[in-house]
Amino acid sequence: MHLQREPFRKIAEGRKTIELRLYDEKRRKIKVGDIIRFDCEADTLFAKVKALHVFCDFAQLYRTLDLSKCGYAQGETSAKAEDMLCYYSLERQRQFGVVGIELTLLDSEK
Repeated sequence: MHLQREPFRKIAEGRKTIELRLYDEKRRKIKVGDIIRFDCEADTLFAKVKALHVFCDFAQLYRTLDLSKCGYAQGETSAKAEDMLCYYSLERQRQFGVVGIELTLLDSEK
């Protein structure tokens, strides 16, 4: 999976342990225990899937999950489901659902 620099850095530092995605056909193939390779420019990291948190949309996900694990600062009040509209429209969220992929960072020698 490709990541932007900031989410990549947060996962690498252990400050983001849940990656948020549309639960489309590609993400439905992900299972607990799978290893995911994350790429950002020339950098790569590997993480093991610990859990999958599936919701009908990001509004439900944001009400349910600990957003500090999703890359937001602890107690950040600006975190809102609308943040994800720049990536996934409400129509696509309703069509596929969304998923929080809970991760455990692995050594980068995979």
